[in-house]
Amino acid sequence: MQQKAYPVAHPCGDAALTLDLGDVIDPDLNARVLALDAELARAGPPGVIETIPTYRSLFVVYDPVNTDYATLAGWLVAKAGEKLAPVKAGRRWRFPVCYGGDHGVDLAFVAEMAGLSEAEVVRRHAGGRYRIYMMGFLPGFTYLGGLDPSLAVSRRNDPRLTSPTGTISIGGIQTGIQCLASPTGWHLIGRTPARTYDPGRERMFFLEPGDEVEFEAIAPDVFAGLEARAAAGDLIAEEVSR
Repeated sequence: MQQKAYPVAHPCGDAALTLDLGDVIDPDLNARVLALDAELARAGPPGVIETIPTYRSLFVVYDPVNTDYATLAGWLVAKAGEKLAPVKAGRRWRFPVCYGGDHGVDLAFVAEMAGLSEAEVVRRHAGGRYRIYMMGFLPGFTYLGGLDPSLAVSRRNDPRLTSPTGTISIGGIQTGIQCLASPTGWHLIGRTPARTYDPGRERMFFLEPGDEVEFEAIAPDVFAGLEARAAAGDLIAEEVSR
């Protein structure tokens, strides 16, 4: 099979496009996406309305009155071939997580699939350091790379119709932070009281792609106290030095 050449642009209707830079989950590739996004914001053609960086591509919404697909795609392809200045290192955050029990109903299943004890799953998950590759699907949903391969479990065969706010879950080689209650096919191993999205808070969002995340295991009674603070608008997640 012939290897696909990158970068490659695709039209998405008459007012958006996607530029693919690769087809793998890789921190260097994701860093290139973020650098291109920053360059587009700094010196790109007029008419760009919104951009959404993903694992390996950049989605761009534009005003077709002020630019067109050929102009914007040509600029992006050319810039993607240059050596762009890297985006400065993101921030590092520590999230408290209550693992297992009612807060993580799939912890036992993940442990069984991994051939580990529940305590060892918690130790390995909380001991990781994760990169935010992208945010989306729902406001505040955070896709994290860097999961210990021993904890990777395929998504559920029967997705749940809902999972609670603050769910920490595993889906394949990814782990994630879910802010709003929603359906999911991922495995629920814990919950964080921190809210990655709160429309009533001054900092509605506080995470960005390129940031890093750590987890800290907490007890259920600690969770309850922190959840009350989060409801009052506290971030709860703590910014720590890199």
